[in-house]
Amino acid sequence: MPPTTTSATQPTPFVDLTRAEWSALRDRTPLPLSAEEVERVRGLGDVIDLAEVVDVYLPLSRLLNLYVGATSGLRGALNTFLGDAGRNGHGAQSGTPFVIGVAGSVAVGKSTVARLLKALLARWPEHPRVELVTTDGFLLPKAELQARGLMTRKGFPESYDRRALTRFVADVKAGKDEVTAPVYSHLIYDIVPDERLVVRRPDILIVEGLNVLQPALPGSDGRTRVGLADFFDFSVYVDARTEDIERWYLDRFRKLRETAFQNPLSYFHRYTEVSETEAMEYGRHTWRTINEPNLRENVLPTRGRATLVLRKGPEHKVQRLSLRKL
Repeated sequence: MPPTTTSATQPTPFVDLTRAEWSALRDRTPLPLSAEEVERVRGLGDVIDLAEVVDVYLPLSRLLNLYVGATSGLRGALNTFLGDAGRNGHGAQSGTPFVIGVAGSVAVGKSTVARLLKALLARWPEHPRVELVTTDGFLLPKAELQARGLMTRKGFPESYDRRALTRFVADVKAGKDEVTAPVYSHLIYDIVPDERLVVRRPDILIVEGLNVLQPALPGSDGRTRVGLADFFDFSVYVDARTEDIERWYLDRFRKLRETAFQNPLSYFHRYTEVSETEAMEYGRHTWRTINEPNLRENVLPTRGRATLVLRKGPEHKVQRLSLRKL
């Protein structure tokens, strides 16, 4: 977690808050979701209830609403300064969407956080059009991963079409009327052929994925390029101890074996046809050879780049938060 104290030898750009301190900042923000709506956005194995929403995500919703308003005002000032130079390619004053990145490990609950933020932010009248895109859609197709020998590196940065992902967010940010993205199916463990997600000028775009906070890699000419995170106005990193995430991952794998993997079309259906011991050994092997190395090598090092870090305890509940100072 980002450092929580400031000293002459270790300054920090973050302010650290307990859950109680953070919860007090919601300033009477009303709860716009019912228990049933919260249940619909909750991921398998994730633990979230109305108390978690009130204590953690209502204050975040309020903060983001303030950020969106302040950013809009700043962009208006910039457009006034630029005049005609501030017009976008469509002949109108640039009114770009506010872009939020949500990062974190496999099984840490970042997908639930992203879906919950989408539901909460869309209830504010200032920005009702909120879109959510996951980076899974920009994974290379399974055939391409196999051809490149990357099936055991799925989820690592090199397994994505990073150029297409960055171009997608750049086009949305530029205010294009319609931008499309590939669709990924967890059932078939692959990109769905001939299916696209369409995004039409949202007020807010949420981009969720493992590696969304990584800086751009230098090009072949050695020059620094624009990275995905360069388009973010705000970013959230969902954090927890590695041993807790491993336990959550294995618990989720066990539950999927009892549910989604039962579908004969599932890529993982074969793990329902072996003993639970054999199936769980595969789950542990996958964690230790793919997900944990990716977390340590690629995901965790980006934590300090986030605007806000949500630190979860062993029971999937957020305990502390670190917010980047301005």
